[in-house]
Amino acid sequence: MNTLELLKDDFKLFLQALWGQLDLPSPTRAQYAIADYLQDGPKRLQIQAFRGVGKSWITGAFVLWTLFRDPERKIMIISASKERADNMSIFLQKLIIETPWLSHLRPKSEDARWSRVSFDVLCSPHQAPSVKSVGITGQLTGSRADLMILDDIEVPGNSMTELMREKLLQLCTEAESILTPKEDSRIMYLGTPQTTFTIYRKLAERSYKPFVWTARYPRDQTKYEGLLAPQLVEDMEEGAEPWEVTDDRFDNEDLIDREASMGRSNFMLQFMLDTSLSDAEKFPLKCADLVVTSVNPKVAPESVVWCSDPSNVIKELPTVGLPGDYFYSPMQLQGNWDSYTETICSIDPSGRGTDETAAAYISQRNGFLYLHEMRAYKDGYTDKTLLDILKGCKKFGVTKLLIETNFGDGIVAELFRKHLQQTKQAIDIEEVRANVRKEDRIIDSLEPVLNQHRLIVDRSVIEWDFKSNPDAAPEERLLYMLFYQMSRMCREKGAIKHDDRLDCLSQGVKYYTDALAISANLAIQDRLQQEWLDENEAWLTNPEQAVNHMAFGMTLQQRQKARQLKGSSHVAKWV
Repeated sequence: MNTLELLKDDFKLFLQALWGQLDLPSPTRAQYAIADYLQDGPKRLQIQAFRGVGKSWITGAFVLWTLFRDPERKIMIISASKERADNMSIFLQKLIIETPWLSHLRPKSEDARWSRVSFDVLCSPHQAPSVKSVGITGQLTGSRADLMILDDIEVPGNSMTELMREKLLQLCTEAESILTPKEDSRIMYLGTPQTTFTIYRKLAERSYKPFVWTARYPRDQTKYEGLLAPQLVEDMEEGAEPWEVTDDRFDNEDLIDREASMGRSNFMLQFMLDTSLSDAEKFPLKCADLVVTSVNPKVAPESVVWCSDPSNVIKELPTVGLPGDYFYSPMQLQGNWDSYTETICSIDPSGRGTDETAAAYISQRNGFLYLHEMRAYKDGYTDKTLLDILKGCKKFGVTKLLIETNFGDGIVAELFRKHLQQTKQAIDIEEVRANVRKEDRIIDSLEPVLNQHRLIVDRSVIEWDFKSNPDAAPEERLLYMLFYQMSRMCREKGAIKHDDRLDCLSQGVKYYTDALAISANLAIQDRLQQEWLDENEAWLTNPEQAVNHMAFGMTLQQRQKARQLKGSSHVAKWV
């Protein structure tokens, strides 16, 4: 068997020869393992390997090997963006031109396609190009392919929210329809999970069998549900120690440095491919437990009824919670509408670093809490920031400022007092000092309230939260969002990188703890009883006036006020 026949027969040999053509070191053990799975794996597969292993390059080599064996094959490369897919196409064209034993693939006809979008090799004329590159959101329909490669289609920009991930999965379903109905047609996914709620978990449920190669031997194999690369499993059965490096691509010191700079959760995600942190039970604060509606700035009903019926799901609002964690509208607003018992502004000051100064405007009535608005600032506690917070206080009729004093040792409160004097606002200031670990404090304050569905959030808060920090990178924007912080908060130290907005909200909720002891149902029953007694008394003392009050639908307070007026002329008559 000559050399070319050997290269056609074994993709690993082809990969080694191509790496030599590119003056690259010989493929590592992990790269050879990926090559094996590409050659002999199932019709539908996915490869998850640690970041930097060279998945995309290996897959590009596999495309050339496929055409090297059969120039009539039709291949489509799909990436997260059109630019990335085009770059792969250009890379392949360059290799065809510069590699001596691949140059025969270049078409000789002037009519052949040869662009970054698509190109032909030396094959029979066909309406479909030999290789076509497209972004995942591009025009997929109308194309046909014998081999489809979806390379790193999940990136932070298209997987930030649950709705984004659902849309991405739908596009994956459309990609399936492009595959030609041939016995040897194949579809392959390659990538590294970008979130703990990665779509690659869903793809595994759709018969796309994963091949997982971690940067270190895992301490707990059960997390991978039998999907670890067979080579790694054999190594551990033969005595490989947990947490040893699995491949020469990185050494131990390099991985230690990367874990230190990335953080444990990101390292476990991108280098250990561990998505087990998506266990929702670890995260007790769920967006679904909120009641989301348009909140009146002045009045509220006596009771708000929550229900998890699918008809109450608010699908048009952006969600950044766990998978399936949507926002729900109230099923019913009960009782009379009246003024709030109290409205406060909870403030969490910060320095000028990466943290935010956050302010939450919260009202209470009948044990229900209403979040009107949240504001966040990156400039610490400048005069501009403090005055803007006070503008919000005037807007919502705030009677008390609740300020955390852990930072600044009371300086912020004094600055607020100065501005209150200047703006002539009569608002009390209460300073709060926390002495409980932050994660426990936040969960202990919010979890009972959420479980009872007592926190009502204005829709505008969610819209503002999602659009905040528009200039930041997508992955950074997520970290500052209130509802991302809420859904990822757990009792582990350092659970989330930024918690300013969530801490601010929990501080305000904790202030109302006593008020939450009020039972809304008991309050309604008490009001109805008072109204009944008042009506009985009115019919006994002044029947005509009682009839008038009933006809006008006057409340208890309105009837009592009317009876205080002197003279019958002040009472409207219809009898």
